[in-house]
Amino acid sequence: MLKRVIQISFLLVGGTLGVLFLPQLFEFFSFTTNPWINNPYLFAILGAAVLALLSFILTMPIVNFIKWMEERLLQAPIFDLLFGTIGLMVGLSLAFLVSYVLGSIEFPIFKNIIPIVLSVTLGYLGFQVGFKKREELISAVQTTKISGPKKKEFVEDASSRNGIIHKILDTSVIIDGRIADVAATGFLEGILVVPQFVLTELQHIADSSDTLKRTKGRRGLDVLKRMQMADGPNILITDEDFVDVAEVDLKLVRLAKSMSGLVVTNDFNLNKVADLHGVSVLNINDLANAVKPVVIPGEDMHVVVIKDGKEQNQGIAYLDDGTMIVVEEGKYHIGNAIDVVVTSVLQTSAGRMIFAKPKNEKSSRAL
Repeated sequence: MLKRVIQISFLLVGGTLGVLFLPQLFEFFSFTTNPWINNPYLFAILGAAVLALLSFILTMPIVNFIKWMEERLLQAPIFDLLFGTIGLMVGLSLAFLVSYVLGSIEFPIFKNIIPIVLSVTLGYLGFQVGFKKREELISAVQTTKISGPKKKEFVEDASSRNGIIHKILDTSVIIDGRIADVAATGFLEGILVVPQFVLTELQHIADSSDTLKRTKGRRGLDVLKRMQMADGPNILITDEDFVDVAEVDLKLVRLAKSMSGLVVTNDFNLNKVADLHGVSVLNINDLANAVKPVVIPGEDMHVVVIKDGKEQNQGIAYLDDGTMIVVEEGKYHIGNAIDVVVTSVLQTSAGRMIFAKPKNEKSSRAL
């Protein structure tokens, strides 16, 4: 059906072009004296015949191109099409205005060729600008929704200095879930960006046959849903992808570069990769270590020794935030709550370790 429509279109266009341009061509060759030749019907037939011959060559490429465009348009997100169409309309409007001004010039090229060139060029540029700048347009619209004089003043001040801050979330930090609690406290500013390829990875994990992976994936989706419903930073889901890159970590780094944003993660390897590419990283684990209670040598603590340590007679206890406490002579107090005195604090890349000894050393040895 599409092939037949294109062939008929060629015939109609050919007939129209024949009526418009063949008389001038025949006049140039002095054929207008013959009434059989100086005939608009003959011009239409000749033009239609010429384009009918061309249709045998051009119809299938045009059909394939239309089908390819149809598949691309059906796969494209609705917001991409919407902003691209708006940009196309703006470009065509500018082309019409410029062509109208140039049409007053008495020269054939300004009346026939320039309007076509302007329509194609400005229409294409308008579509590309609307398509590629959709994230900034969405961010601008979301920023205007922020209410309250103080909050509005803060956003305007921040945007005037640094622009809108985009923080790109990776899969691990979403599954971890602590990002939702941090966002709810109001310590995060800017826009939290969730790429579509991260959502796809979350969906694959949620659909995994492994029970543990499936649970993590579903928890990650629930965390995102809770963050969207909460009164915190705006959540922006972007469809921008890098088809030439297979690794999700590298895609996150490139997306952060293109948006001049930060990567939010708790993945040690992604942290290193981002540092190598010069991309700033917000690591949730670093934040957790930074807000842990400060402990100094000589401070008293009340802990429960739960298991043996690696060294002889050592016991292991934990704080509520997961910090491990190594208790000297703690082996004799396993299962008991005792008072200890901090002797030293060791900060490592894996976290913080506290070394302590029972407060009443004599009684502890008696036990």
